[in-house]
Amino acid sequence: MIRLKRPVHLLISMAAILLAGCNTTSSLPQATTRPSLTTDVDRYQYLIGPGDSLTIFVWRNPEISGQFIVRPDGKVTTSLVEDIDVAGKTPTDLAREIEEKLSTYINSPRVTVSVNNFSGPLSEQVRVIGEATNPSAVNYTEHMTLLDLMIAVGGLTEFADGNNAKLVRVIDGKQTTFEINIDDLIRDGDISENVDMLPGDIVIIPEAWF
Repeated sequence: MIRLKRPVHLLISMAAILLAGCNTTSSLPQATTRPSLTTDVDRYQYLIGPGDSLTIFVWRNPEISGQFIVRPDGKVTTSLVEDIDVAGKTPTDLAREIEEKLSTYINSPRVTVSVNNFSGPLSEQVRVIGEATNPSAVNYTEHMTLLDLMIAVGGLTEFADGNNAKLVRVIDGKQTTFEINIDDLIRDGDISENVDMLPGDIVIIPEAWF
C-alpha cells in the first residue's frame, strides 16, 4: 500500500491557521461605572454593602428580628422574607422596603435597620493605586480629604511623582479625570492643594522618571 505524503507547504499553511486561531484576542468591556448617591460632601449617605452586619428590628415582633450578615451577592434572608436585596441602599430605605414586604404578614409593621460594622459596596470605597506606600481601597468616611486619604495609605514612596497624580471621579454617570498635586500637599505642606474626596474616587499616583 502506497501512502501519499502531504506537500510541505500545505502542512505549513495549516499550522499557520491553527496558530492564528490560538492567538486571536478580543477586548473586554470596560468596567461598569457605578455613580455614588453622594455627590455633595455635606450630604454623605452610607450605603449597605456585602460583609456588613445588620440589626433588623421589627417592633413587637422579636421572633423575626435579629442580626444578619449581608452575603457577597448583596442579599440577606430573614425569617419571613427570603433574599432581600440590601446592598446599595441606605438603612432607612431598607427599613421602609422591609416594612412593605412584611405588611403581607403583619399589620402595620414598624422596622428599624442599623449597621453594626461597616464595609459598604466596593464602588463606594476610595482607591489609591500606584506609588503610595500602601496602595489600597479605603472605606470612605464623612468629610474625608486627600490629606486624610494619604495618611491612610502611608504617604508616597520615594519613587512617586505626586504632582502628576490623577483623581478619577464619576460625575453625571461619566468618569472625569482631575489633576492633583500630592507632592505640594504632603512634602511641601501646601494645604491649598488639599481637596475633598467623595465615595468611589480613584487616585492614581505614577512613578517619577529620573
